[in-house]
Amino acid sequence: MSESPQTLPTILITQATIVNEGQQKVADVLIKNGRIEKIADGIDAAADRVIDAQGLLLLPGIIDDQVHFREPGLTQKGDIATESKAALAGGTTSFMEMPNVNPPTTSIENLEAKYRLGAEKSWVNYSFYFGGTNDNIEELKKVNPRNVCGVKVFMGSSTGNMLVDQEQALREIFTHSPMLIATHCEDTPMIKAQEAKYREQYGEEVPMSAHPDIRCREACYKSSSFAVDLAKETGADLHVLHITTAEELALFEPGPIEGKKITAEACVHHLWFSDSDYETKGSLIKCNPAIKKQSDRDAVRQAVKEGRIDIIATDHAPHTLEEKDNSYFKAPAGLPQVQQSLSALLDMVHEGVFDLETIVQKTAHNVAIRYQIEDRGFIREGYWADLVLVDMHKPHTDDKAHNLYKCQWSPWEGHTFKSSVISTIVSGELKYHQGEFADFTPGQRLLFNR
Repeated sequence: MSESPQTLPTILITQATIVNEGQQKVADVLIKNGRIEKIADGIDAAADRVIDAQGLLLLPGIIDDQVHFREPGLTQKGDIATESKAALAGGTTSFMEMPNVNPPTTSIENLEAKYRLGAEKSWVNYSFYFGGTNDNIEELKKVNPRNVCGVKVFMGSSTGNMLVDQEQALREIFTHSPMLIATHCEDTPMIKAQEAKYREQYGEEVPMSAHPDIRCREACYKSSSFAVDLAKETGADLHVLHITTAEELALFEPGPIEGKKITAEACVHHLWFSDSDYETKGSLIKCNPAIKKQSDRDAVRQAVKEGRIDIIATDHAPHTLEEKDNSYFKAPAGLPQVQQSLSALLDMVHEGVFDLETIVQKTAHNVAIRYQIEDRGFIREGYWADLVLVDMHKPHTDDKAHNLYKCQWSPWEGHTFKSSVISTIVSGELKYHQGEFADFTPGQRLLFNR
């Protein structure tokens, strides 16, 4: 069992450079009973643990609103324990996990069973999406929006009963969902037509570089624009996941997230890779929606800066190397990245693509605002202490020896990141510090101000 907050050791972080709410400042942070007790210059207080953070950045922990941890039913690829531990080492303090597991999370019974797994196994804070289907609207209406992050709707690219392809069912979900709707937008009939065209040309030996032509930009735009139109018509709270094309960006308004009912997200791999990487990475970067042209990547990067893209997440989706080492149609889509996501984003800061304040806003502040998360996502007195200490000038190389995923690979293998995560604090507990893990205690179930 986790210690009760009243018995948690107090932590004093001294001389950290805090990056929070658009500013940087050097200060001390006192953590007591799991929460941030005080932020000030030179705090003079007794503490069970003092961390000298001079020269380090203190950031709000990443809240990753889009991960696939594969439990229950697909645990040869990953599970809540392994993937949340990797997330912890990478600076992620909370996650929201997707419903396409086995059995799928499309009933309240299955949803609560998954929350029990989270309470037993997750190293960090957690929430799980309810999965919308063509025929579970009555069940969806019963979901408690106070303790469930949202409803996930696959408007393309899913298996079994998870694909919502009936317009009336979509309209019902958009009209009656008691919480935010997160959508995967690709038009399946267009993709099927492209698959048939390439199969006719290549048989089973379709090159991986054809993936962005098969999961084509037109399929993305058709589905995203339909979702946005439907949200405007119904007044739904819509969050469109993993935008990959320049064309889609015009569907979203620039500027701050506050007050928006329609928002958009980019994923780390779509901000990093482009179609030129298929030659060396092959199936390792096969994902849905597909990594596309460098011009698309650069447009999405610009949209992050403009505020058309409100949130950055990972869509962490592990598969075994054995599964990935297959021909085009047999190799599954998805790649693991929660352990590398913050390091990759900080490399983009080093390169001048983004500034630190933008990374913090898109990975923590805006997620907390959009999902109405209670007392998290900011470095504020009274808030839960979900924090990560980073050394911007301590390089580390991504390699198998340090990989914590059950699948034991990453698309960045061999790359030397310019920064390193030093410490991760989850709900006031120092769970990861200088490469070492504390004894396991579970994270907390996220709550939402709804």
